[in-house]
Amino acid sequence: MKTQPAPLAAASATLGAGWDAAPVAAVAVAADGRVLDINRAARAVLPAVEPGDQLSVGAPGWLSAADSVVRSGEPVGDVAGVAGSQSFDAHPVAAADGSVMWWLEETTRLRASQEALRLERESTAFLHAASDALLSSLNASRTMEVAAELAVSRLADAAWVIAPVARGVHQAVQCLHGERPRALTLRIRAEDIPGLAEALQGFPPVPSRWIDPAGLEPWIVPDGFGEAGPMVVTSLPGHGVPAGALVLLRRADRVAFSEDEEAVARLFASRVGAALAAARLFEQQSAITDVLTSQLLPPALRRSRGIDFAGVYRPAQETARLGGDFYDVHETEDGGTLALLGDVCGQGLEAAVLTGKIRNTMQALLPLAGDHGRVLALLNAALIGAGETRFASLVLASALREDDGLRLRLTRAGHLPPLVVRADGRVEELLGRGPVVGVLDEPEFETLEVRLEPGETCLLYTDGVVEARGGPMGGELFGEERLHLLLSECGGLPAEAVVERVVMLATQWLEGPEHDDIAVLAITAPRVWS
Repeated sequence: MKTQPAPLAAASATLGAGWDAAPVAAVAVAADGRVLDINRAARAVLPAVEPGDQLSVGAPGWLSAADSVVRSGEPVGDVAGVAGSQSFDAHPVAAADGSVMWWLEETTRLRASQEALRLERESTAFLHAASDALLSSLNASRTMEVAAELAVSRLADAAWVIAPVARGVHQAVQCLHGERPRALTLRIRAEDIPGLAEALQGFPPVPSRWIDPAGLEPWIVPDGFGEAGPMVVTSLPGHGVPAGALVLLRRADRVAFSEDEEAVARLFASRVGAALAAARLFEQQSAITDVLTSQLLPPALRRSRGIDFAGVYRPAQETARLGGDFYDVHETEDGGTLALLGDVCGQGLEAAVLTGKIRNTMQALLPLAGDHGRVLALLNAALIGAGETRFASLVLASALREDDGLRLRLTRAGHLPPLVVRADGRVEELLGRGPVVGVLDEPEFETLEVRLEPGETCLLYTDGVVEARGGPMGGELFGEERLHLLLSECGGLPAEAVVERVVMLATQWLEGPEHDDIAVLAITAPRVWS
């Protein structure tokens, strides 16, 4: 230590022996910025500070700058900074003669704890936001894109989300920080990237410090990325099977992944894996549902053997595609067609399953289509024999061209009576008798015959039309009388126009979203035969 000038030595003596033994680092600075004295604790922290020198010579910049402000007379509170490897809060005490006493309180552990808490909060907030974003879509491709974007927003400079191999390729998404994600198809050997093959099989991740970026395959480093640095490869755990792998890349000038960052990456990957597994399961179920639904939905109708057919189906549940109402049209061996329309007791998927059984059974009974009674009796026996607890009402209509018109044979099985719309607007109701199928052991059915002239229509419909509840006052049924009046204005209209008008007006009549299934089928003798 330098020999102190007399004034400084006097100042040091004034401080007393307790000053040097104080456990808190302290520095006394004169009004002109020279160090008056520095105690033992401070000398260990600020070894370059010497009494007699300007404080700025050996003290950290943050401390000397704060000291200059205090000595200028401006009020200054506590200041914080780093000296060596330690953090400090510095408290100034200004004297009347312009000198300043600085007390330095070590806060290294406090700052470390505060920083750890800050990082923990940021990580928790990131993982929470990631969960919300990942679960916002049940599309697997979109989920992979969201995962890659989230990864580069918080964890890395570039990210890959790689799906397990399927048909020899890996579907993947690549994303660079600040750019949009890119969907790619990779034909790669996962074994060529350290840890990737293991991650795709669900094994624990290889620590990032074990991965040498110099040996990476070129495809893993995005174009324009620069030199690759630290890398993390971790599995995306799905529901019992791996959902893929997450690859995080940092540039060579970035610091390595800490253990805490790798832990956050694994937690993030678990959320990505769960979201991907859910999205893929949903897509599989949707595909299965679409296949099954396509077999249960009423068919698109067209002209068959010169006869015009049109149908409209609207399920009771707006979010569903299936229900208990159905219709079909089949060409028969006698050169005509067999149309059927029915209503299964109940709504939704369970009712739709029974409609599928009935339609399949009717398809098998087509060779007997000429005998409606026998067909319905066999269908009835099949439903009872299968132990079905539901029943169904049906109408069968066999249509055969006869001169310029149509000859119709109609049989009701507990269903609403068909309505014939004549060319002049008259509406006729056909009341043949017959019980619902699936209840009685030996039912009897009555078949009626009617002729349609060109432009005339026979309308088959379910009770969802006449029982549509609403109207101007609300709660009133659409009713048969209103349906007859509506049809009286449809004389001579084509089949499509008739069914569209019926369904449109019945739908407009509805007061709210709740209603029964609606199915309408029109059979029309064309004005001009093709």
